[in-house]
Amino acid sequence: MEHKKTKIAVIDYESGNVRSVCKALEFLGRTAVLVNSRSEILGADGVVLPGVGAFGDCAFKLKKHGVWDVVFEVVEKDKPFLGICVGHQLLFERGYEFGEHAGFGFIRGEVKRFPSKRGFKVPHMGWNSIDIEENRLFKGIESGSYFYFVHSYFGRSEDGSEIARCNYIVDFTAAVNKGNLWGVQFHPEKSQKKGLKLLDNFCKVCEGDL
Repeated sequence: MEHKKTKIAVIDYESGNVRSVCKALEFLGRTAVLVNSRSEILGADGVVLPGVGAFGDCAFKLKKHGVWDVVFEVVEKDKPFLGICVGHQLLFERGYEFGEHAGFGFIRGEVKRFPSKRGFKVPHMGWNSIDIEENRLFKGIESGSYFYFVHSYFGRSEDGSEIARCNYIVDFTAAVNKGNLWGVQFHPEKSQKKGLKLLDNFCKVCEGDL
């Protein structure tokens, strides 16, 4: 209960899966609030950008709700920020799902569709192990741990920001970090104990304890 005053803003922009992220954060004893206003986002201790759907559609909805530019403010202020799934992909320079679309450009690289390969299905859906580099977000989580993925597109970091890698058909970036900015391709809120540990680590960063 000592963490109850810690407020995590979960950006609400008509994307799916936002409530499961909130429930996971609440389970960990934090206060999670669905927000889409600049003041509420900037007033939180940390910010989570979940994402389900297409790259370009998510970008359009963020702009429609007036929070696209707010994300730049969050990152410039070095407020802890976590992008999940498409929220992770949007951190890259551009994506090619249903056309070419600009991302935030915080991470150098592009988001492309998995190539076809006999014996493999797209989307990549299910549990997969990841190779982890030492990082605050993964404290207490060993390399080789399994996380839950649901995606047809993947990014590859080209600027040294990669902190976890996965292989499905090809090697791709499973997690990135620059300062207080993180992104994860998998769904921590669906990844049981390991996922909850990761979200708890993020909250501890927001609280200045990690």
